[in-house]
Parts: sequence; structure tokens; C-alpha cells
Amino acid sequence: MLGSVIAIMLMGFVTGALARLAVPGPDPMPAWLTVAIGLAGSWGGGAVAAAIWGWGNTTAVSFSGFIAAILLVVAYRRFIQKRPFSGPDAQRFPERGFGMDRFRQRKEQFEELTRQAQQMKSDGDSVPEQLRKLAELRDAGVLTDEEFEAKKAQLLGRT
Repeated sequence: MLGSVIAIMLMGFVTGALARLAVPGPDPMPAWLTVAIGLAGSWGGGAVAAAIWGWGNTTAVSFSGFIAAILLVVAYRRFIQKRPFSGPDAQRFPERGFGMDRFRQRKEQFEELTRQAQQMKSDGDSVPEQLRKLAELRDAGVLTDEEFEAKKAQLLGRT
């Protein structure tokens, strides 16, 4: 029983993912929505094909299910994301849709990590090298012991 449910979900995911690939342009959406589109397309399109040609024509049932899943992706893009499915605007990244808040949050985290990495690269020196330079400044009398300890703690907290 559980194996059948997992197999059905996996096939829904595969059908939904292929339907997303068939429509040009980015379509970021959660995995659950990909599965839902694949399952709904397979069920709806398969039912229509079965009503027309009968359940014995498995090729028509499968193909119709895939076409229905593609149409669901097009409808999602048009009515939820409010963007066309063809032309230059189809290639732009969507601003709305399911999972976009989480996507933006993850994108901001990635950009912050990238900025931090670039900042560390632009600093040029490694932490031990910076500590050595701070110690030289303290020994030369430029920094007090308190300033040295504060900068040292800041550097060690950054790694």
C-alpha cells in the first residue's frame, strides 16, 4: 500500500517536472506543487482520453495526461504568476507564486554569504596574518592592549 502511494507520488513528480520543462522560462515552485500538477494532469487528461478512446489505449491516456499537466503549468503561470507562457516576458523571473517568499529569503541568505566571502577575500590577509599585524601595531604603541584585545576578539569571532 505505502509502496503504491510512493510510486504514484514519484510518477506525479516526474510528470509535473517534465511539464515544467516543456514550458519555456523559469518556474520556481515547491516540490509539492510539481507533484500536484503532475497528478492532476495525469488524472484529468487520462480521464478525458479514457472517455474518448477507452482505458485500453494506454498511450493516449498517458499522452493526454502529460498534455493536461503542461496546460496546468501554463494556467499556473498565467493566472497565479501573472505572466505569459511565451515571448520575452516568459523568460523573466516571476515575482509571485507559491514558494516565492521562501525563495526570496533563501536568495537573500545566499547573497549575504556571497558578500561576506567577497569581503573576506578583499581583506586579503588571513586571520593569523591580521593578528600578527595587530600585534605589531600594539608592540609599536599604536594600539593599546584593550584595543588589541577588542580587535582580536572581533577577528576570531568572524572565522
